[in-house]
Parts: sequence; C-alpha cells; structure tokens
Amino acid sequence: MGLEKLTTEVFMMADGASFTLFRPMPAITRRAGYPWWVVGTVCVGAFMAALDASVINVAMPTFKAAFKENLGTVEWVSIAYLLTLTSMLTVFGHLADIVGRRTLYTLGFLVFIAGSALCGASPAIQWLIVFRVLQAVGAGMLQANSIAIVTAAAPGKSRGKAIGIQGSAQAVGLSVGPALGGWLIGHFGWRSIFYINVPVGVIGTLLAVMVLPRDRLVHHREKFDYLGGFLLTPALVALIIAFQKGYKLGWFSGIILSLILTWLTFSAAFIWWEGRVKHPMVDLGMFHNRIFTLGNITGLLSYAAMFGVLFLMPFYLEGVHGYPATLTGIFLTPVPLAMMVVAPVAGHLYDRYGARLLTVSGMTITAAGAGLLATLGMRTPFWLVVVYLALVGAGLGLFTPPNNTSVMSSVHHGRFGVAGGILNMARSLGMVLGVAFTGTIFSILQNVFVHLGLSKQVAVLHAFRYTFWGVLILALLAAVLSLGGKRDEKNSGDRREYEPTFEF
Repeated sequence: MGLEKLTTEVFMMADGASFTLFRPMPAITRRAGYPWWVVGTVCVGAFMAALDASVINVAMPTFKAAFKENLGTVEWVSIAYLLTLTSMLTVFGHLADIVGRRTLYTLGFLVFIAGSALCGASPAIQWLIVFRVLQAVGAGMLQANSIAIVTAAAPGKSRGKAIGIQGSAQAVGLSVGPALGGWLIGHFGWRSIFYINVPVGVIGTLLAVMVLPRDRLVHHREKFDYLGGFLLTPALVALIIAFQKGYKLGWFSGIILSLILTWLTFSAAFIWWEGRVKHPMVDLGMFHNRIFTLGNITGLLSYAAMFGVLFLMPFYLEGVHGYPATLTGIFLTPVPLAMMVVAPVAGHLYDRYGARLLTVSGMTITAAGAGLLATLGMRTPFWLVVVYLALVGAGLGLFTPPNNTSVMSSVHHGRFGVAGGILNMARSLGMVLGVAFTGTIFSILQNVFVHLGLSKQVAVLHAFRYTFWGVLILALLAAVLSLGGKRDEKNSGDRREYEPTFEF
C-alpha cells in the first residue's frame, strides 16, 4: 500500500470511527440557528490561538530571566512557532480538503492542548522551543480550517457576518492577551500562560466533536501531494527567516542572500511541480481568479501595515515617552479592540453591499490613521494616540471580513481548505514583512539622525515619524488593489458551489 493511500485511509478511519462516536448533537443540529453554533465553536479556536500569540510577546523578558539565556536564543520561542505555523497552513488546508475539515480541526485542538501542556512543563529553553513547534502544528490545523468551516457552514446571505464574528473573536484574544499574560505571570509564573490553554482547548475539543458537522468530502480520492509540501515548506521557512533577520544582519549579507536564493529555488521548483502533478497541493488555476489573487495580496499588505504599526509604537511609547515595557502591550490594545467592534458590522455590511466599498474604505481609513501617527510629537496627549490607533484598528476591522469573505467565496467549496490555508499564510507573511519593512527603514533612519548629531530620543522620534509614511504607503497600496476585480458583488448565496458542504 502506498504511503499516500495509507495516510488517507488512516484519516478516513479517524473521521468514520473515532470522531463519529461524538456525532453532532441532534438537539443542536435541528435548531434553525445551527450554523451559528458552528461559528461559535470555531470562535473558541480563533480566540485561543490569538490569545496565545499575544501572551507570548509579554513573556519574552521572563523567559530570558527564568532560563538565564541570551535574547537571541529566547527569540526562537516565537520564531520557531511562526516558522512552523506559516509553513504548514497550506499543507493542512490541502489535507483537510482530502480527509475532512472536522477531523483535522478536532485533531488540531488535541495537538495544541498537548503542546501547551508540554510547553508549561518545559525544563529548559531548548525543550520549550521544541514544544512550541508542536503547539504550532496544532494551531496550524485550527487556523487552516477555521475560515473554511465557517464559509461552508454559514448561510450564503450571512457569510460575511459569520466571518466577521470569527474575526472579532481573534481580536478579543489579541486584546486581552497582554493584560492577562502579565497578570498570570505576576501571580502564577510563566508556566501558567501555557497551562491556561488546556481548559480552553478542552472546551473547544468537546464543542468540535459535538457541534461541527461531518464533511461531505469532494476530493477524498485525491492523493496527498507530499512533494509539493516538501518543496513549499523550506521555501517559506527561508523567506520568513530572511524577513526576520534581514534588517538586523543586513540585506546583502551572505546569510540573507543565501536564504533568498533558497526561497527562489524551492519556490520555482514548487510552481513547476504543481503545474504538472495530477493532484496538486495548490491548484495554480485559483490564481487566475482575480478576486482570489488580489484578495490574498491585499490581505498580506493589510497585515504588513498592522504589524508595522504594532512594531513601531513601542519605540515611541518607550523611547520617547519612557513608558515601561510591561505597559506597552496594553497601550496597543486600541487596535484589536477597534477591530473587535467593527469586524462583525463590516461582515454584515458585506452581505448587503459587497466588498469593494468596504475594503477600499477600510484600508483608506487605516492609511489615514498611519498618517496621523506620523505626526506624533513629544508632547502629544496620550488620548490622541489612542484615537489614532483606534482609527487604524477600525480600518482593519472594516477591511478584513469583507476581504476574507470575497476570497473564500471565489473558490469552489472543495477547495475551501487550501484557500483558507493560503489566505492565512498570506496574512502570516504580511506580519513578518511588516516588521522587516518598518524595522529596516527605522534602523537606517535612526542611525542617520544620530550621525547628524541629534539626541537618541529625538532621533527615535524622527525615525518613527518618517517610517510611518512607509506604513501609510502599504495601506494605500492595499486600498488601490482592492479596487481591482468584481469586488462589489454581494454574497447572495445563490450559486451552487457556495452551498454549505456538510451533512449530519
């Protein structure tokens, strides 16, 4: 028996035996609002993954002190997670289209719980890094399938609203993460930030096995594209490390140039292979669809703009105003809080008016917020900083659900998994690109202003202000690209390929 056939049959047995012991509860599935139970279940995973991501950033100094390691080693607690997550999203999306999203999503909860518990019990930084990789595998299974499950389950005329609610759940996790992480570390130690995922994950697992519908598999006879996964993973890993280290080591250093060459080589081989294999991991024909392609590009740019803002603001808050690092994360919460409020509204508006107006307006508002942040000075009142950050978040909240919904609704339901994986991968790459882009500009400008004889505080402020014009350009570019394609179609839900793809 071939490895591809064996793997598929193992997953099919899991879906047909283990998880069907917990079939969706009739009392839930027979309700008129059953699709919203599915959305709520997915929101648990979205909240948990976002919470974990935001908590980790607060804990980095604590890891450094607890393990008595240098910052370069401690950074890999975050880098290893990001590398694994981003490189596996498309792989898990493709696998879910073959073996079932319910199966992979439920398994993702179990792996994430195991990874979190092991992270909390880590005796050394090296073990923590290893277990973060395991945790990222579970998070990848969740993230690659979450938007696909919501898209398949939500009624056609309410799909934007459903995806908006999911986005709001992620924003809630990002909002409460820094404050909750600081409180847990202060009262129970750093291990508690991992252990807190266990009860949340258990709740999510129980909901998944009792609520999520069984998949009506369209591509279960396909073979898994192992070579495609083998080629895509190192390409993404090389690109992310290059982005992560480029502005620190120098973009023309031997290491960075080697990483870029690796990325180009494996990417070219991946594209060549996908165009020839019978059952590709990524159907390259999806990129002939203008809505799908532009939606992923603008999604990448939107996350680059958002994380450019989140990367730059600590330099202003700490380097100019002298706020302690422990408070900086809390001061940034206006961005996810505004997203949390606006996202469900934007999803509802998409269902009525389509995507174009909302996506263009959203990124224009984000660009305006970035432009206003570029005017901050040493005596700017803090309430004004909060307003500008909230404006950035509101624009992102207005943009993201309509953009995600239009991307997912542009593909056949049998490709929802891989489409969701690509969409999340693009956003993850946007995160890294935003930090690399703004970090490079900021570092160069700060050095220039210091050499011109300005004090460190003034140099930081000037570098901060000029770099924000780069963020503004990213947001405006996303707004312009959002004009392309037939982005103003309403999600009427009357097209056969968009019907929910589940059975009870």
